Amino acid sequence: MKIIEKLLKEIEEEGLKTQKMLAIVPDGKYDWQPHPKSMPIRDLALHIADLPTWITLAVTTDELDFAASPYNPGNADNTEELLTLFERNLAKAKADMGQATEEQLEEPWTLRDGAAVYMTLSKYETVRHALAQTIHHRAQLGLYLRLLNIPIPGSYGPSADEQGL
Repeated sequence: MKIIEKLLKEIEEEGLKTQKMLAIVPDGKYDWQPHPKSMPIRDLALHIADLPTWITLAVTTDELDFAASPYNPGNADNTEELLTLFERNLAKAKADMGQATEEQLEEPWTLRDGAAVYMTLSKYETVRHALAQTIHHRAQLGLYLRLLNIPIPGSYGPSADEQGL
């Protein structure tokens, strides 16, 4: 199996897990945050819904410069809008990855804010970084939802809620 095929499989699998988690964000809690230093659930969920666009950026551009293109993950005021945004971003990421070449994945990709360079990775590493960020923030969202007493779906096996624990 080639790298792009493996990445497409992982994007699909992680996308399904992420969709399950985003689907249970309660409409009435979008401004809730577990701690003053924590972002509101809306911002966290929007970031997660936006992360597939970083896969698109990795395979269709050479950099993201916040000074030239300020970060805007979109907006959602309810879970239906959140899922629509995520599903659109995920579909585009899969389509763009499907058009990429193995050679492109070896090229560098840079994240910067003007002259300040945050990271330069290969495009492959950038895709993996986006997937890792998705997994990380999905777990963070799971903690938020747990604190709201919302049963959590399993990601890599059944959750405590699914086991009746």
